[in-house]
Amino acid sequence: MNSNTKTPDLTRQKLLEAAFAEIHRNGFQAASLSQILADTGYTKGALYHHFPDKKALGLAVIEEAIRPRLAAMMFEPLTATLKPLAAMQAMFAAKSSETEPWVVVLGCPLNNLMQEMSPVDETFRLHLNKLFQDWVTVLAQALERGKAAGEVRAEVHAEDTAFFIVSALEGCIGMSKNTQSVAAYRSCLAQLGRFLDTLKN
Repeated sequence: MNSNTKTPDLTRQKLLEAAFAEIHRNGFQAASLSQILADTGYTKGALYHHFPDKKALGLAVIEEAIRPRLAAMMFEPLTATLKPLAAMQAMFAAKSSETEPWVVVLGCPLNNLMQEMSPVDETFRLHLNKLFQDWVTVLAQALERGKAAGEVRAEVHAEDTAFFIVSALEGCIGMSKNTQSVAAYRSCLAQLGRFLDTLKN
């Protein structure tokens, strides 16, 4: 009985992961439901049992696949730290040291969808903007803690600076995807790291 209660959740999760991969590769509008079903081995009935249409699937990908990934990668290292600049420098160093950064090939899944869907679907735009703003808020709160702890200069405007840093990082990834250049990606991260140095107390 216990395994039966878990089966629907496992099915949903596998569909979400396959949909995330398909959307990340091809974008939402070009994403193929047939490919998602082929990747999971599930039927259309199983898909539509969990998601009434493609749009519902796409929105679920934002909240249940992209958000947790972003939270693990960007939110959690900043959530309690008193040294946000050091935490971000460590993040950038880790990203720069990746042998084959997947973002150079595929881009950031959040940014990809923001560029593709925000101009054409208001529901998508609102979900994507909420996730982006949550990221900015987490970073702004971390910068405020850094100011209180003496790592960040007192005159730094946390909210504006957080918005700039998130936007700059997404810009680094987006332009590196366009150039398909790992060197450009690493150089951009290094420049962003140098900007962080200017915020130190």
